[in-house]
Amino acid sequence: QVQLVESGGGLVQAGGSLRLSCAASGRTFSIYNMGWFRQAPGEERELVATIDLSGNTAYADSVKGRFTISRDGPRDTVNLQMNNLKPEDTAVYYCRTVVYGANVYWGQGTQVTVAS
Repeated sequence: QVQLVESGGGLVQAGGSLRLSCAASGRTFSIYNMGWFRQAPGEERELVATIDLSGNTAYADSVKGRFTISRDGPRDTVNLQMNNLKPEDTAVYYCRTVVYGANVYWGQGTQVTVAS
């Protein structure tokens, strides 16, 4: 089992910045990919960014150039630096990990609200 705890959400004006963090605990040695997803009201959950053990990253087109995903330690913490935020970035942001054996774990979510 892997437990994930997110932090850093909040309310920000358009053009502002927020930094989300996700701390993993438990069987973290089994993690090989960590990432962030988001879900806006009435919308499906969508990928924001992911990072693997080698540091390879992937981003949704809508956040490229504005968001940066990073890790503190290979498996323990993943961060999402969000700059130049837009109202359409408003959503609940979820941390997700994938472990060897293909199990997937989710955090509880953190609200990000961008005011216009």
